[in-house]
Amino acid sequence: MKIKQADLLSPSLLQECSQLGQRLARLRIARHIKQTDAALRAGLSRNTVYRIEHGDPGLAIGQVLRYLDAIAPGCTLLDLLSESDPALVALSVREQSKRVRDLSSAELEALDF
Repeated sequence: MKIKQADLLSPSLLQECSQLGQRLARLRIARHIKQTDAALRAGLSRNTVYRIEHGDPGLAIGQVLRYLDAIAPGCTLLDLLSESDPALVALSVREQSKRVRDLSSAELEALDF
């Protein structure tokens, strides 16, 4: 009888699996790597990579670590979880910066004291 790991885990552990997958996907996007290319580099199928990025708890930790190494060679799980990778830092900066429009003359006059 086949047992699903998701059925055996508590909701908080399932949330942690999901967050790990989201961070791996975010790292891949920050480094501008396609999912299929990352799968090839890691020696995994694209379906397995999809499952990793969606936080499937039934995958082996070795597959997750191979995927991490394929995306960011030398990066550790601690680096991933602390989001200290330079590509992730740059992505955060890009996401935080927003283009601001100039104030109209009416708005400038309203601010004039």
